[in-house]
Amino acid sequence: MSRLTVPAGIINAKGKSMGTITTKDGTEIFYKDWGSGQPVVFSHGWPLNADAWDDQLALVAANGFRAIAHDRRGHGRSGQSWDGNNMDTYADDLAELIEALDLHDAVLVGHSTGGGEVARYIGRHGTARVAKAVLLGAVTPLMLKTEANPEGLPIEVFDGIRAGVAGDRSQFYKDLSIPFYGFNRPGAAVSQGASDAFWLWSMQVGLKGALDCVKAFSETDFTEDLKRFDIPTFIAHGDDDQIVPIVAAGLKAAELVKDATLKVYPGAPHGLVGAYKDEFNADLLTFLNT
Repeated sequence: MSRLTVPAGIINAKGKSMGTITTKDGTEIFYKDWGSGQPVVFSHGWPLNADAWDDQLALVAANGFRAIAHDRRGHGRSGQSWDGNNMDTYADDLAELIEALDLHDAVLVGHSTGGGEVARYIGRHGTARVAKAVLLGAVTPLMLKTEANPEGLPIEVFDGIRAGVAGDRSQFYKDLSIPFYGFNRPGAAVSQGASDAFWLWSMQVGLKGALDCVKAFSETDFTEDLKRFDIPTFIAHGDDDQIVPIVAAGLKAAELVKDATLKVYPGAPHGLVGAYKDEFNADLLTFLNT
C-alpha cells in the first residue's frame, strides 16, 4: 500500500495535495495535482520530469480537468532508487499513484518513455480505472532493431546514448536537445530557452536511473501490452521524429491498438515545440472532450 505524503504548505486551493507518495519499496514519487474534474495523468519522457508537461497541465486544468503529473523514479524530485529502474516498476509506481489518489475514469497521456509507461501500466493493471489513453511520440511497441523488428534502431545507437550520459552528461544533454526539438533542421525556429530547459530537467536525473532507463525504453517490447488496450486511444507522432522514428513506433502501435486513432504531424520533431505544440494541445483538448 502506498503512503501518501503531504508536505506542509503544498496544498492547492481545492484542498488536494501536491506532494509525494511512498511506494512499496520505499521510493518517494513526486507529483503535481492541478485543477478538478476528470483526471488526466501525464507520464514524461526520458530524461525529463513532470515540468516538461506544464503547458499541458495548465491547459487541461483551465478547461475543467484535473491535471496530474509525476516525476518518474530516478528523475526530477522523485527518489533515486538503485533498483527498480525498469518498465514494470515504472508502471507499478504509476499504479500506486493512481490508487493513492483514488483516481477513476482517468485519461493516461504518455510521451516517449512515458508512452511505454502507460502501455505497460495497461498491460499489467488493465483499464478498470482508465477511460482513454494518449501515446505521443511513444517508444511503443519496440525501439530496438531485431530480426522481428527491422525498422528499429541498432543497439549501437543506445550504447552511444549510454556512453554520452556516462561521460560528459551535461554536454550530452545540451547536444541532445537539438535533434529532440528539430532545431537542426533547415529553417527551424530555434529556441535557446527550450534547449536550456531541456538541459535543466535532464541534469536532475540520477546517473544510475538515467542509464537504466535507456535500457528500459529501448529494449522493452510493448507488443502484448498494446494488444490489451480496450479504450479509446489517440496515437500522435511527428514524421520527422529523430529520437523515436515513426516507422518503428507510432505507425506500428496504431496497428496493434484496437480502433486507435492515429495522427501524423508532418515535419514535427520529437519534442513539443512551436506550432506542433499548439496543434497537439488543440487535438488533446478535442480528444478529452469527445
